[in-house]
Amino acid sequence: MARRWEGASCRRLPCPLDAVKHYVNMALPSTTVAIRHDPAGARARSDERPPVMIRFLSIRDLAIVDAMDIELDHGFNVLTGETGAGKSIIIGALGLLVGGRGAADLVRTGAAGARVQATFETEDGEESIVRREIPAQGRGRIFIDDALATAAALRTLGRRLVDIHGQHEHQALLDPRSHVGLLDAYGGLEAAASEVAAAHDRWRRAEMQLEAEREGAREAAARIEFLQFQLEEIDRISPQPGEDELLRNERRRLANADRLLHLASQTYAALYERDDSVVSSLGVVWRQLDELAALDSAFVEHAAARETVPPLLDDLAHALRSYAAAVEVSPDRLGEVETRLADVERLARKYGGSLDAVLERRTAIDAEIRRCTDDETRRAALESEAVAARAAYLGAARALSTRRVTQARSLAPALEAELRQLAMPNGRVDVVVETGLPAERWGQRGTDRVELFLSANPGEDARPLARVASGGELSRVMLALKTLVATDTAGKTLVFDEIDAGIGGRAADRVGERLRALGDRYQVLCVTHAPQLAAYATAHFGVSKCVSEGRTRTAVERLSPDGRIAELARLMTGSGSSAALASASELLDSRHAASTRAALPAVREETPRTSRE
Repeated sequence: MARRWEGASCRRLPCPLDAVKHYVNMALPSTTVAIRHDPAGARARSDERPPVMIRFLSIRDLAIVDAMDIELDHGFNVLTGETGAGKSIIIGALGLLVGGRGAADLVRTGAAGARVQATFETEDGEESIVRREIPAQGRGRIFIDDALATAAALRTLGRRLVDIHGQHEHQALLDPRSHVGLLDAYGGLEAAASEVAAAHDRWRRAEMQLEAEREGAREAAARIEFLQFQLEEIDRISPQPGEDELLRNERRRLANADRLLHLASQTYAALYERDDSVVSSLGVVWRQLDELAALDSAFVEHAAARETVPPLLDDLAHALRSYAAAVEVSPDRLGEVETRLADVERLARKYGGSLDAVLERRTAIDAEIRRCTDDETRRAALESEAVAARAAYLGAARALSTRRVTQARSLAPALEAELRQLAMPNGRVDVVVETGLPAERWGQRGTDRVELFLSANPGEDARPLARVASGGELSRVMLALKTLVATDTAGKTLVFDEIDAGIGGRAADRVGERLRALGDRYQVLCVTHAPQLAAYATAHFGVSKCVSEGRTRTAVERLSPDGRIAELARLMTGSGSSAALASASELLDSRHAASTRAALPAVREETPRTSRE
C-alpha cells in the first residue's frame, strides 16, 4: 500500500549548498539550441543536461518559510500542495534571484533578514552561486559568486538564466499591447526592438530638448523686446565716459558767464592795465629788495624772485585776457547743455545711479542679446538633431516592421500546430501586424500594432483573445507561445506558476505532455494543481504547511514513488482511499509509459532563433 508523505512534510532538510564549490567566473556562452527527436527519453543522461540549470535552491526566513532547501532535477520538476502551503513563495524566491523587488515585509516575522540562494550549473559544468539578502531593516545585498553586485547586474544575469511565467501573465495576454513583445521574442527580434526603443528614446530626448528650447525662446521673446528697448534708449542718448562731469562744468560756466567775464576783466586790469596795477607796483618792490639784500645777505636769495615772478605774472595776465575773450554768454547753449545733462542723469538714475553703471548695463544688454542670438543658432541645431533622430527612429522602426510581418506569417501556423498538441485541434490563429501607425501612436515598440486573434471552434471567425478565449484556452495559448519561444532560447530554466489554470481533463493531459517534452530540452519548474500534469514530472516536490511551536512553517520534500501516488490521489479526489491510490498509480504508470514513447512532434527538427529569417 502506498504511504502518504504528509507526515514528514515539516522536517528540515540539510542544506546541500554548504558543500557546493564556488566558482568565481560564470560562463554562459550564447548557444543555438537544436531540437531533435529523442524517443528513448534519454534526457536523463548526464551528458545531455540543459545548458543552464538550477541545481540547488535555498530559502531562509522568507514569508512563512523558515528553512527550505531544494535540489532540482534537470528535467521537468513540479511543485504541488494545498492552497496556501507556500508554493508561490518558492517561485517568488526565484523571482528575487533574477532581480525582483525585495522588500522588508517579505522577511519572516521575528527574523533579522531573509536569504535566498541558488546554485546554477552552466553549460561547461561549472557552478555559479547567486545570493540575495533582504534585512528586516536597512538595505539588502546581492552577491554573484560571493562578489557584491548591483540590482541591474542581477536583472541582466537573471534574464539569461531564468524565464518565469507568473499567474498574472495569463491576464497580460488579454492586453494586445503585450503581443508585439511575444512576436519579437518568437522571431528573435529583441535586439532590433531594443534598437528601435533606443532610437525612440533618442528622438524623444531631442524633441524634449527642442521643445524646452522653444519654450525658453517664447519666454525670452518678451525679455528680448525689453532689452532692445533699453538698448535703444541708451544708444539714443549715447553717453560717453565722464560726460556727465563735463556737462556739469560747462553748465556752471554758461550759467555764470557774466560773472566770469567781469572777474576775468577786473583781475586783468588790476594785474596789468591800471596805473596802480600790480606790475607797476613791482618796481618799488624790486628796489626795496635790492636794498635789503645789500644790507643783509640773507635776502639775496629772495631778490632772485625778480627774475621768476614777472614771467609768471605775464602768463597770468595773458590767461585772464584770453579767458575773458573766450567766455561765452549763450542762453541757447546753456539750454542744450542742461537738456543733455538731464538725459544723462535720467539714464543714470534708471540704470544704476551713475554714468559708469549705465555703460556697464549697456555692455550687459548687448551680451544678453548676443546670447539670445546664440540660442537661436542652438535651437536651429536642435531642430536638425530632432529631424535626424526622427528619421533614424523611423528607419529602424520600418525595418523592424518588415521583419515583424515576415515573422507573423511564421508564428500563426507554428502556434496553431502547438495548440493542436494541447487539445485545441480546431484552433486557428491570426497574427495581425498593423504597420504605419499615425505619429501619435509611435512608441518604443515602433510604429506597429500587433494583436493575436483566435478561433477555438470550427466555423467561427478569429477574434481578439480578450473576446473569445476562456481561461483554459488562454493558458494553452500562453504555453504554446512559451514553447515556441523556448525552442529558440539557449539555456534558460523555464518556470511556470499554474500554467494549467482553467484546464482540466484531456487538455491538462496534453499540457503535461508538452511540459514533459520541454523538460527533455530545458529545465522546467511548474506549480500545478492538475494531477494529469504532475504525473508527467521527472521530479515531483510536495509543499506542505504546518504549525509548530505556535509558528506556521512551510516545508518541501522530493516525493518518493509512493509519495507521488499519495499526492496524485489527493489531487484527483482529495482522499487517500484505496481506489484513489489505485487510480493515481495507474495514472503515474500510464504517463511514465507515454513519456518514454513520446517525442516533441510539433517542434521543428532544427529551429535556431536566428534562422527564421
